[in-house]
Amino acid sequence: MISARNVTLAFGKRVLFDEVNISFTKGNCYGIIGANGAGKSTFLKILSGEIEPNKGTVEITPGERMAVLKQNQFEFDEQTVLNTVLIGHKRLWDVMHEKDALYAKEDFTEEDGLKAGELEAEFGEMGGYEAESNAASLLSDLGVKEDMHQMLMKDIPSNFKLRVLLAQSLFGNPDILLLDEPTNGLDIETIGWLENFLADYENIVLVVSHDRHFLDTVCTHVSDVDRSKIKTFTGNYTFWYESSQLMARQLSDKNKKNEEKRAALLDFIARFSANASKSKQATSRKKALEKLTIEQIEPSNRKYPGIIFQPLREVGNQILNVEKLTKKVDDRTLFKDVTFTVSKGDKIAFLSKDPLAITYFFEIINQSGVADGGSFEWGTTITKAYLPMEHNDEFLNPMTLMDWLRQFVPAHVTDADEPFIRGFLGKMLFSGDDVMKKTNVLSGGEKVRCMVSKMMLQNPNVVVLDQPTNHLDLESIQSFNEGCQNFPGIVLMTSHDHTFMQTVANRVIELTPKGIIDRLMTFDEYMEDKRVQELRAEYYS
Repeated sequence: MISARNVTLAFGKRVLFDEVNISFTKGNCYGIIGANGAGKSTFLKILSGEIEPNKGTVEITPGERMAVLKQNQFEFDEQTVLNTVLIGHKRLWDVMHEKDALYAKEDFTEEDGLKAGELEAEFGEMGGYEAESNAASLLSDLGVKEDMHQMLMKDIPSNFKLRVLLAQSLFGNPDILLLDEPTNGLDIETIGWLENFLADYENIVLVVSHDRHFLDTVCTHVSDVDRSKIKTFTGNYTFWYESSQLMARQLSDKNKKNEEKRAALLDFIARFSANASKSKQATSRKKALEKLTIEQIEPSNRKYPGIIFQPLREVGNQILNVEKLTKKVDDRTLFKDVTFTVSKGDKIAFLSKDPLAITYFFEIINQSGVADGGSFEWGTTITKAYLPMEHNDEFLNPMTLMDWLRQFVPAHVTDADEPFIRGFLGKMLFSGDDVMKKTNVLSGGEKVRCMVSKMMLQNPNVVVLDQPTNHLDLESIQSFNEGCQNFPGIVLMTSHDHTFMQTVANRVIELTPKGIIDRLMTFDEYMEDKRVQELRAEYYS
């Protein structure tokens, strides 16, 4: 078990945590959630000892080993990939070197022999004789191929460094595992492997992630960081979100009798408990939900932005025709002979094993990039709103948010006064004096929220989204997701967020160097379709 007792942390006048008391127990996976800046990553650093709180203590059951996902990609530059993973089990690594040093002595004494015997016994108990093969297997499972295992960390690509550091934290079955954004840099298949690994994990896991599908798959509990406190709720992220929203509606509905409200809550718990049996963590999560009482469900204090795209006009019959589009970068073909037609009602998820392919494709169809071959044509009824993955250039000139958004008011709007502009910024949680913030001091998440304000202002009937959830907190992601689900127009999108792709898209197009795979199905159906997977293997070979 690991516990925080009366933990308080403040930076100047800003109190991040105030008298936090919380415990985490074996067999459970806790998703640490909270708005950007609430202190999720800081709390993990307090638990790991990297940050000392102003007051309070962290208590760990004696003899238990903690592992932490490291964030510094350069810390192990002079180590081999395999050794970097082994270092994750510090005592094992120390014993390995201590006994090797003894055997290397020229004047090896009887006392050295006895000490070496003790070390060998301890080494064996920790699984030392299988350590290298286990570490190698873990690396391979995370997509780090065997020919990299003996390379120095400084010589491998940065996206593989993230995987090695993840393998380091998972190695040796630690009693307490702290993971901050573990899915960063992972592809869909590797995230799936990690989900299965953690769902079967029998010790304590604390994870910070903005990936709702990941949290839903692995978590038995949610620990909500809010208003300088942390409160733990039974269930995964979706259960926490839906139950807190339900409770908020119950509180606002003064006409409903208490018995009706209670019945609705009990029905909700029963339905969610039944659904838990389909998850990897079925047993522990189902038992926890069955013990849940209504009193444990509370409304959320969070503020959710209002993301509502309202088309000025409906799309016509011709929306987008793409004919044999091709793009190369240096000697690499990103995509080739891309041909398809967008139809009414389409919400298309774009995939590629090379993420650059989709970014270039979106740039081309939005006239900010040039293809090497082929053509495309938008219909005359189309009004587009585009969220590029890189948009820092939009914020280089320092101006207030009011002035920044005002420059994008469309021609058909004749009364773009201050309340009008404030209304769009307010939907994205910029209220009061926030609208006078200068654009050159915005955080990554604030820039995305500004871009979404701009998109809503344009009244589009087509939205194009390149990694829309980047930099956003869970509240904004949830609202963006629901906004796209409810949008009556066309959506062309790509996202690392599994839930976003699954719940919004009704069609999937994959761009490959040998052509496209185009299927009218959901994202999950696409990833589980055997014929599609055979085609993917063929197109990427």
